[in-house]
Amino acid sequence: MTALPFELFERIPELTADDGEWRLMAREWTGCLRLGVGDHSYVGKSLPPEGRRWWAEPYRLTKDFVMAVPRALSAALELERPVFMGSSVGGQLAVDLAYHFPDEFRAVIALEASLKQPEFFDPATFWNPHVPAEYKAAFNFGLTAPTAPEALRRETWFLYCAGAPFTFAGDLNYWMVEHDLTGKAHEIDTSRCAVHLLTGEYDSATPPEMSRALAEQIEGATIQVMEGLGHFPMCEDPERFLAYIRPILAHIASSASTLQT
Repeated sequence: MTALPFELFERIPELTADDGEWRLMAREWTGCLRLGVGDHSYVGKSLPPEGRRWWAEPYRLTKDFVMAVPRALSAALELERPVFMGSSVGGQLAVDLAYHFPDEFRAVIALEASLKQPEFFDPATFWNPHVPAEYKAAFNFGLTAPTAPEALRRETWFLYCAGAPFTFAGDLNYWMVEHDLTGKAHEIDTSRCAVHLLTGEYDSATPPEMSRALAEQIEGATIQVMEGLGHFPMCEDPERFLAYIRPILAHIASSASTLQT
């Protein structure tokens, strides 16, 4: 098997990853699901791609690269039209996959997604020798729900204190610049790839009205505002998040069973 450019923590039927934003939620999956969690290069414990002088070039997460990751994962695991779920950068990625590759994914679940993120700050702000890692972490801590368990909010803060200093700023290139479905989202065909949008009521980076604007452009998409959750629902309060996600997964599984009969 060709080496994949990301870390993969997979257990069948249950995933118990060592760390990361999906770690706590993974404990709750039932035996009816095969769950895989992957990071793109530079993120989590994933190293930069081998065979290139990554330290000598600026890191910018591109749309082409980030879309290639779940497609490579699906191909390597020989999955048949899997469901993709992502949050923040992954939420934007989910709807981009539905737009560009609707026949490769059965459904996408986009958390905190929008048509286009406004470029309301300079990504370079988060990569500067005079700006400590705590600044980036504090920014993201502020995107969590004040009603979420403090211990889990602090874990989210901790995760954003870690990692290479340039990673967060580089990821914003895709999240805030290259992702743009303005004037195109209406072309997404939910009869080929179902689209489910969920956004936390306390998310100030991608507030509910931005996700609603996206949903209005996609015929057949579902949209829910998650009460008591912020920008990182799966790690800031997994129990509350699971109450929203379980019915969606059950619906997707039911739809798949109907198609197979």
